[in-house]
Amino acid sequence: MDIKHENRVSRHRSRISAAALALAGSTLFMTDDVSAQTTSSQAAENKSDPDNVIVVTARRREENLQDVPVAVSAFGQEALQNLQAANLGDLEGAVPNLSLHVGDAANAVVYIRGVGQVDSLAFADPGVGIYVDDVYLGRAQGAFLDVYDVARIEVLRGPQGTLYGRNTIGGAVKFVSSPLTNDFSGSLEATYGSYDRFDMKGMVNIPVVDEKLIAKAAIAHSQRRGYATNLASGDDDGDKDLWAGRIALEFRPSSDFTLRVTGDISHDQPDSSRTPARATSVFGTFPPNDDPFEVNADFNDRNELKTSGLSAVASWTPNDAVELKSISAYRTMDYDSKLDLDGTEAAFFGVYVNEAQNQFSQELQFNYNDDRLSAVAGLFYFREHDDTLSGLYGPAIALVTASVNDQINKSYAAYGQFTYQLSDHLSATAGMRYTYEDKKFLRTQSFFDAATPFPFDPDQGGLLVTDIDTAANWDSFSPKFGIEYKPTEDVLVYANASRGFKSGGFDGRANTSEDATPYEPETMWSYEGGIKSSLFDRKLTANLSVFQNEYKNLQLSSFVADTQGNFSALFTNAGKATIRGFEMELALRPVRGLNLSALLSHLDSQYDRFIGPGGNDISDQRKLVNAPRWSWRLAADYIFDLGNLGTLTTGVDAAHRSKSYTVVSSSEELAQKPNTLIDAFIRFATHDDGLWISAGVKNLTDKRYITHGFDLSDSLGYQLAYYGDPRTYNLSVGYRF
Repeated sequence: MDIKHENRVSRHRSRISAAALALAGSTLFMTDDVSAQTTSSQAAENKSDPDNVIVVTARRREENLQDVPVAVSAFGQEALQNLQAANLGDLEGAVPNLSLHVGDAANAVVYIRGVGQVDSLAFADPGVGIYVDDVYLGRAQGAFLDVYDVARIEVLRGPQGTLYGRNTIGGAVKFVSSPLTNDFSGSLEATYGSYDRFDMKGMVNIPVVDEKLIAKAAIAHSQRRGYATNLASGDDDGDKDLWAGRIALEFRPSSDFTLRVTGDISHDQPDSSRTPARATSVFGTFPPNDDPFEVNADFNDRNELKTSGLSAVASWTPNDAVELKSISAYRTMDYDSKLDLDGTEAAFFGVYVNEAQNQFSQELQFNYNDDRLSAVAGLFYFREHDDTLSGLYGPAIALVTASVNDQINKSYAAYGQFTYQLSDHLSATAGMRYTYEDKKFLRTQSFFDAATPFPFDPDQGGLLVTDIDTAANWDSFSPKFGIEYKPTEDVLVYANASRGFKSGGFDGRANTSEDATPYEPETMWSYEGGIKSSLFDRKLTANLSVFQNEYKNLQLSSFVADTQGNFSALFTNAGKATIRGFEMELALRPVRGLNLSALLSHLDSQYDRFIGPGGNDISDQRKLVNAPRWSWRLAADYIFDLGNLGTLTTGVDAAHRSKSYTVVSSSEELAQKPNTLIDAFIRFATHDDGLWISAGVKNLTDKRYITHGFDLSDSLGYQLAYYGDPRTYNLSVGYRF
């Protein structure tokens, strides 16, 4: 297996050079919003902006957050620092109706307003799009991003079908890296914490040729022991050992043209994968784990993830009203893992995955903005090749399989969105996106003798039981209509209707050609109204949104026993749902130095139809995944002025989620019970933020809560649970120059 995997990886890597040439050629007539990013990153810092203006690009153009008729949350560098955000998962409690955690296979599990995807295999497309500098990440693996070299992170709630397209039916998360500037600058940061955590981040920005050529390099390292102990070996379980880096060059030959080329790479190579705890007894012999951070595993000694990317973004602004932009990117992802899914030291049931993925995307974009009309239009192309070797390894129960899934996905789209100002206070928006998707899917599966040693090559021996070669295509129109009313400069009232689309595909666990009948795309009509206001000389920000989503053809996975009683996994269009709710966000700055914030969100979600494995409607027995009925957050921080020494900032926040279900089966054993997580920090900084020292604690009360799980009760008779991080402490020192 290792030799074949290396050959596949080498084949994907060899395409980098050709892709680089293609990127260079495609950018001869295109540009990047680097100057816009500079403004945005500065404005996103509440401390440095006396008017508390946050600038975002949620609608593909630069706008004040409070002027955007979309439910969006944005976090600049200081906000991320106050959240003690080490990765995207640390945003979960700070965004209404957001569930975001790492899954069972180093994948990002992202749900917004009850919409997402929990399955980790490559055939299942995500329901929330994740973007790095406007480049879409096609796979959930590699999308659970560490926070480094960042200007801001935006979270767009609700379907973004018109401007962002495929697989943003639930929303989008946008990671915007720090801008390149014409000043020599940089930063260094080191963190030590619980479980021998050691993080290091560094960045340097160098103007190579004044106002013409700028270079930036950033590096990050993050390591720690696992939060759990493997009682079978005595080693820790689920550790981390990540290196990541980014290099960017920005060419500014004239005042109206900018070209930026960025390369990034990451490599996480821990000693073990993360093993779930036994939530129930396994085979009646192994009782549930008393402590979820004391696990048992014999098949967990690999969990390697590599990513790399090359992008070119170009922008030409021939006049003040027009911008032409191109975003070209090539990315690779390689994932190699062994997962122990019996939660015991016996070789009952292990899963291995060896995945090599590459993608190319090209977007051409036209922006127009004058006193009356704002318009965005573009063309988009995406091609992805994913080659996954995976299987089951259970020699103790005579179960050894190997399968190869080879899938090529292509997507073509054309879109446009226009906002016209009907009067000084009233404007209307209309948009449309047409998407055409084509997928080719090849799958083979072989069974091996229980005595076969691991690893093994599926092409060498074994009984071939599955051989599938199929293809399908789909198309979709994703319109949007909106109306915006501004009675005053500081109040916006809006209403939107939009349609989201998530691609169809093939069940990557299919055993026969009949099982590989394509499942249909998900679609959702969303209706939303809201108000955004900045009151009392912008000391109070109050935003409210209400929405209803009509969700069809939900793509759902389940693990059952087949007619012979053997383990079987299904992935079908089993559901139809209605989701209603509201979200309220408040930020108050009553006196200088004091910042108070609160959010409250509510979801009333239900399946209107859920077709179970037997063909019966069991919607009354199922609840939507990662859709807590209530969630809230309270936060406060105060900045003490220490005179010439600098400032001392203290902060605390509490985030609560009501009961939610982590698996499609709505298992009560794997439900996340109501929980409240409390974080706190204290930070000293010089007045110019040149030097800062901080200490913090996450999950202060050491709550135990389930984030993810496997319900194998209908097939193998047991259930397994993954838990959120325990209480951790951290101490950081940073220097900016």
